[in-house]
Amino acid sequence: MPPIAKLPRNVHAVVFDMDGLIFNTEELYRDAAMAAAIAAGHDIPLPFYLSTLGTPLEATRMAFTERFGQAFDFDVFWMAAKKRFYETVDIQLRLKAGVVELLDILDSAGLPRAIATSSPHENAQHHLAALGLLDRFPTVIARGDYSRGKPNPDPFLKAAERLGVEAVNCIALEDSHNGVRAASGAGMMTIMVPDLLPPTREMEQLCLCVVEDLHEVCTLIRSRPTPESPMV
Repeated sequence: MPPIAKLPRNVHAVVFDMDGLIFNTEELYRDAAMAAAIAAGHDIPLPFYLSTLGTPLEATRMAFTERFGQAFDFDVFWMAAKKRFYETVDIQLRLKAGVVELLDILDSAGLPRAIATSSPHENAQHHLAALGLLDRFPTVIARGDYSRGKPNPDPFLKAAERLGVEAVNCIALEDSHNGVRAASGAGMMTIMVPDLLPPTREMEQLCLCVVEDLHEVCTLIRSRPTPESPMV
């Protein structure tokens, strides 16, 4: 799926996913979960774990219960995985390519932005503060701010509402399949920036385009249509 040359309509705001899109946290979560599974003697296939990416905790719990049965103690497993994650995040947390450049472009263009994540607020605040981005995302929609998590559109609709813009005039940036489904369902101009999951035919159909990294999104934003220069 080649990148699109330009966006189809005016852009009033940009809504970012967080894990795997702004930060490298999806790979840190993956490594922590797989290590916790091995330590506890669980046979958790990596493709199954990756299928839960982008979903809220309760949806992940349900997926594990459906696959492994009620005897699987999800809470014990998840606490072990979280412990391993927090032991590594402070020394291995990194920004994904193009994040700062894109934020600078949005600042110059006067375009507001928000985060729409399945993670809790405490994680978002921690990661943003750790890498000096706390003041660059004044609007964060996180677990507890919406009724239904991804792949439902609620997180993105809440972000648009909080920003005071129409969802159809927002760009949504996502790395996971469930996140793409949520953003597309909200009616946003959805761009996939793959992290752990490659794009599928479904993703290509739901997205405006699939790009390699956020540097390519910068190019699209620079060439965006504006009210002063409408599409013809």
